[in-house]
Amino acid sequence: MTPAPPRDDTRTLATVAHTAFFLLLGASLLRFLLRHPGEPRTPWIIALSITLALLYVLGPALGAAPTARRLLWLGLVVTTWVVLVVLAPSFAWCAVPLFFTALRTLPPRAAVVLVALLTGFVVIAQLKLSKSFDPNLLLAPPAVAALATAVFVHMERQAQAQRTLIDDLIRTRRELAATERREGTLAERQRLSMEIHDTLAQNLSSQQMLLQAADRTWDSDPATARAHVRTATGIAAHGLAEARRLVHDLAPSELADGAGLAEALRALDAGPDIEVRFHLEGTPAPLPDRVQSALLRIAQGALANVREHSGARTAALTLSFLGDQVVLDIADDGHGFAEPRTDAAERGHGLPAMRARVRQLGGTLTIESAPGEGTVLSAAIPLEPAP
Repeated sequence: MTPAPPRDDTRTLATVAHTAFFLLLGASLLRFLLRHPGEPRTPWIIALSITLALLYVLGPALGAAPTARRLLWLGLVVTTWVVLVVLAPSFAWCAVPLFFTALRTLPPRAAVVLVALLTGFVVIAQLKLSKSFDPNLLLAPPAVAALATAVFVHMERQAQAQRTLIDDLIRTRRELAATERREGTLAERQRLSMEIHDTLAQNLSSQQMLLQAADRTWDSDPATARAHVRTATGIAAHGLAEARRLVHDLAPSELADGAGLAEALRALDAGPDIEVRFHLEGTPAPLPDRVQSALLRIAQGALANVREHSGARTAALTLSFLGDQVVLDIADDGHGFAEPRTDAAERGHGLPAMRARVRQLGGTLTIESAPGEGTVLSAAIPLEPAP
């Protein structure tokens, strides 16, 4: 099961704190208007309440990092709240959400100092508002501040521990995947080396011995020499069959079991966000294995580029049989690019590998693109005329 993002709990707490702030601000304003109607300070209270609400709304847009703008914003919010509490002590309880804002914005020590100052100011305001001494007004605000601070610090530590754990898991998974790839590569190299040693190398060694023996007996015993040559010829035919088998084993798995190129291209996928369409034009003709393999690899590489770089929503594969050549077009509706790409300007291995595959088969690879108009990659490979 995939762990939840480490900041989900902090985001939920932020939403609760923001909602609580506006509820407390609205309730305090309503309480003042009901209990002190028509007082000269009422316009100031309303104006400061609106100013404090607007300032608070700007907070999320500045981010949570302690930048200069964020610190200036926090100072304006606290100053406006202090002036508002001086005029109307009932606004003191708006400090509880401000505790969370301070803890998110400032370093731990500075945040604790600000929370303590805000708590002291709340205590003074509540004692001023009360007609008689009440111990709860002296003890409750520090208790609430301490609880809020402890909960936030605990959640931050848990979130940091979870982020560290996720980073470790991702790093371990990448290392494991890299190790598995290396082991798979080494195992495949070992398998191929054993296959070559047991077949091609042995056949070549036998041919060399037979041909050397035929050379030694060519003048003295021509019949035996010719027998050695015939035996070497049979071993060469067997070695050629083994070499073809090895090449066939290295062919793409999508073309295994006699699957044609059209079926393999139709089954390609570029990810859940890109729709891939396949079109077949012309009369299909048998293609050499190396041509099928090259076109399939080019299509796979082109779709990988579409997925990673183009921002496209759709891609179209068109396989055209034109008699003397076969053409594969890959078109997308992505953002495209302005300058034509050459071998020297291309980065990575994708496009250079495609050009190398096409060049080995005597074909051409062309790319057409324009900003906002997508990209079309076309691979044309000549075909030998049918007998």
